[in-house]
Amino acid sequence: MRAAPSIRLLIASLTLAGLAAADPAASDPAGIEFFERQIRPLLAEACYSCHSAEAKKLKGALRVDTYAGMLVGGTSKKPSLVPKNLDASALIHAVRWLDDDTAMPPKERLAPEKVKLLEQWVAMGAPHPDAAGTKVRDPAAELLAAKSHWSFQTLTMPAVPSAGEGWALNEIDRFIAVGHAEAGVKPVGDADRRTLIRRATFDLTGLPPTAEEVDKFLADDSPQAFASVIDRLLASQSYGERWGRHWLDLARYADTEGDASDYPVPQAYRYRNYVIDSFNADKPYDQFLREQIAGDLLPAKDEAHRREMMVGTGFIALSRRFSVNPEGDHHLTIEDTIDTTGRVMMGLSLSCARCHDHKFDPIPTSDYYALYGIFASTKYPFPGSEEHRYQHSFVQLVSDQERDQLLGDKKDRVLELEAEYAALRHERDNDWKIREEIKKAKAEGREPPKDPRGHTEIRDAMNKLMKARRTLIEELPQEIPTAYAVAEGSPRNERIQKRGERWKLGDEVHRGFLQIAGGQKLPDGSTGSGRLDLAGWLTDAKNPLTARVAANRLWHLHFGRGLVPTTNDFGLRGGVPSNQPLLDWLANRLIQSGWSFKQMHRQIMLSHTYRLAATSDVQALVKDADNARHWRFTRRRLAAEEVRDALMVISGTLERAMPGAHKDFPSLNKKDYSQHSPFQAVYDSTHRSVYVMQQRIRKHPFFEVFDGADTNSAVGERSTTITPLQALFQLNSRFVQDQAQALVSRLETAGDPLNQVAAAYVMVLARPAREDEVRAGVDYLTRFEAQAKAENLTNVKPLTSFVRALFASNEFMFID
Repeated sequence: MRAAPSIRLLIASLTLAGLAAADPAASDPAGIEFFERQIRPLLAEACYSCHSAEAKKLKGALRVDTYAGMLVGGTSKKPSLVPKNLDASALIHAVRWLDDDTAMPPKERLAPEKVKLLEQWVAMGAPHPDAAGTKVRDPAAELLAAKSHWSFQTLTMPAVPSAGEGWALNEIDRFIAVGHAEAGVKPVGDADRRTLIRRATFDLTGLPPTAEEVDKFLADDSPQAFASVIDRLLASQSYGERWGRHWLDLARYADTEGDASDYPVPQAYRYRNYVIDSFNADKPYDQFLREQIAGDLLPAKDEAHRREMMVGTGFIALSRRFSVNPEGDHHLTIEDTIDTTGRVMMGLSLSCARCHDHKFDPIPTSDYYALYGIFASTKYPFPGSEEHRYQHSFVQLVSDQERDQLLGDKKDRVLELEAEYAALRHERDNDWKIREEIKKAKAEGREPPKDPRGHTEIRDAMNKLMKARRTLIEELPQEIPTAYAVAEGSPRNERIQKRGERWKLGDEVHRGFLQIAGGQKLPDGSTGSGRLDLAGWLTDAKNPLTARVAANRLWHLHFGRGLVPTTNDFGLRGGVPSNQPLLDWLANRLIQSGWSFKQMHRQIMLSHTYRLAATSDVQALVKDADNARHWRFTRRRLAAEEVRDALMVISGTLERAMPGAHKDFPSLNKKDYSQHSPFQAVYDSTHRSVYVMQQRIRKHPFFEVFDGADTNSAVGERSTTITPLQALFQLNSRFVQDQAQALVSRLETAGDPLNQVAAAYVMVLARPAREDEVRAGVDYLTRFEAQAKAENLTNVKPLTSFVRALFASNEFMFID
């Protein structure tokens, strides 16, 4: 029996609805964000004039401004888009310019990097917000509804539960105990003291504890023993280097600018060191944020303080530059500033609102351009590019009087060269008389004068003066301390860029802030950029986002998972808090502590929750496999910097002083990089990894292997991989071999192989070796030496091989 037509239609519609809802192209938040940031603006710029609803005449019956239009295709009857199939997608065929008939855009082909973006998008499955169908939107209603979302609600202090009696050591544990009860799990036992001090030392300093520090903690049976360890670690220089690195991940710090030629920025180190010093000084987090948005506009205690805060605006200056003409594409740099500020400080992705109202969060395009106007009214430094090699607009860190003293006679020499040039130009101004003399001589049949009035000599002298002047001016910035920082520009409101195209302008938007969190506008007649107002709005205790985002980051970095798992996304598509009362309590405590990170570390690390072992429990795994309720401590692999720094501190090769600028950088007047020959370098360093030179277009080889942060984006959560390449690197790389050999030089003073093996365990793993481990180690050394002699290998040392094996061990590479 066949189903009635109405039933068949109902089944078909439900089936299609189910397919649309399950469509991965519509359910991939990261992919959709990639489309909104990279692909939609590209299509709008290159294709919409002929293939969209805006086209005066739709060509080829093809629309690429809708998902359905791309899937159907145009008159060619070939789909423009076949997700995950590059060869079948007519769009990719066209932009590759494979034949004259279909090449698009027809007049000028896309830049190679833009073609690669389209290829990447299709290979990802062509994620698109309309893949699950479209809906009519009501922005006002969406804004009202979004205010009920947990992250946009007013921050209030929740009552501390009474749960966890007999187990809880502080308020944090009582909130956690409620989660245990709700999930039906019980916490595992405590970590042993040796594990606990190793965990705490790596967490706060990124370095392993010494054997002496471990022994001292084990011998201290006072109730304050662990608190004393925490205080000692927080007071060390290494604390700022470890936690400053976390912030530099978010600030997408690099020592190069990121355009097609990736010009080096020698002055970038000042911001890096500013961040480290700020963490070591326990600078209040709200002040830390204010300085990075508007440090040049804040009142200063003295000249040194003024300079420090100016350097803080490097957070904005670090925004990535694009293409071979960064000044021409400055709107993309502003977009990077807005995107990073939103993710890092507010936990919101704002870039999707550049082309249209945000598809998911309550952020209209007008809000985006209200912020855009603030940064468009800001003067960014220019680090150099393929088309314009020399720096300009860097912020001077000395007074004009000090500058003149530093320049000395160079300033006078520039003025002298300009005076000489002016005099020669005056003589050359009589060129018209020379031309008349030559013309007259030719007319009369006479030989014209070869060089009347010494004209050639004047021209050559002028060229020589100009070259000398350029060389001298190019050297001047190196004499004057400058910062990769920002300053006030010409204040102005900006007009909406329709579909993100900077030449298609809509209504003007008054500078201001997000409506979902207040929506205040700058006062009429404001004479500043608005950065100072923005800094105040972000750090206002009434702002529902700032303290929550910061508290969640602290929790994530101590436990490997945030209470909100999406640390950079507190929006409607972000993760749901596993324990919102605890998150709100931590956010309030952060504010009450004077925004002190060090006080928050103590509070978190002195909880029972932090002291749990990393052991497993079968029943708890079934009920809470992700450990979202924190019934145990989550084991983690050492981060890239921790691996490198631990190897160096154990081997005795680590230089602990804070360095300044990278000495190997080329001088400012010898840079001629291009998109075809970009700046690329790897500089050896004996300092901690946070000080190693980092590029944007090319990752340092060591950090590439061990999942270092991407310097092109704000990284809130690093990915962690376990690969064979890492093990091979630990065993065979030149760097690890050098560290192993340096350690062997220290171990050889221990005496016989038995003592050497025992000493290696203490130095590498900060614990005494068991008897069976010593026996196995000695046996390994004996067999290795015998085999080396049999094969006549004179350039290998058994102890070096043994040390590399310890370096590659799980006990060294993981924190329990």
